[in-house]
Amino acid sequence: MTELPSKIEVTPIKLPIIKKGMNVPTLIVEAAKKLKITFRDGDVLAVADKVLAVSNGRVADLEKVKPSPRAIRLAKKYNLEPEFVEIVLKDADAVYGGVSRALLTLKHGVFIANSGIDHKNLPENEASLWPEDPNESAKLLREALQNLTHKKLAVILVDSNVTALRAGTVGFALGIAGFEPLRDVRGFLDLYGKPLLITQINIADSLAAMANLVIGETDERTPVALIHGAPIQVTDSYNPLSVRIDIEADLFSSIFKVSRKGLK
Repeated sequence: MTELPSKIEVTPIKLPIIKKGMNVPTLIVEAAKKLKITFRDGDVLAVADKVLAVSNGRVADLEKVKPSPRAIRLAKKYNLEPEFVEIVLKDADAVYGGVSRALLTLKHGVFIANSGIDHKNLPENEASLWPEDPNESAKLLREALQNLTHKKLAVILVDSNVTALRAGTVGFALGIAGFEPLRDVRGFLDLYGKPLLITQINIADSLAAMANLVIGETDERTPVALIHGAPIQVTDSYNPLSVRIDIEADLFSSIFKVSRKGLK
């Protein structure tokens, strides 16, 4: 078993309000310099995905959206704006149901409310979308940060999600770059010498949840966290998709009664 670090440090980095076209890697490095934060080999940069969404123009103007009859019907049923539902339907890979203010959707292999689209920390009548390829976005951000800092870094794009039958949101790794996100401990022995049968440790989501505590959800303006001492090895050879599982093997998916083609 890999030896765990004695201490993990998570440091928030405050940025200005992000606008379309801003250079996010440069802003991060400049902000860290002002805060006298030092980048070290092996550090992880956890960045709120909305920062990239806004800077890359992945923002929808709801006033320009014409809702379909299906969007109007679902909006009425789930207490949502028809224009918002329309962009959720267009962006989602599948829609499975919902509760008040949220549709349960599948996007990029993740069960997520409203296809990851939301209004938070944006002007009125705007909504941000996830990157078209979160792992590629994380990879490009990592390359830019490494070029600026001359350090070997890892990057995770952080968003928040909910857990079945638990209140509140928890951060998870939407995009991953620079390390193996999953640690397989099947076959390792427990305290009593019994081999573990199914346990795999999702390091990426664990780090994202940790970072999300300092990134925040409201007006903190700290969309970046620097994690030092994370139990990872930074590498250019990694598989960001190893944290995904097929829907047929998912513990919760077996309860769904609607077609995978989506809610009508």
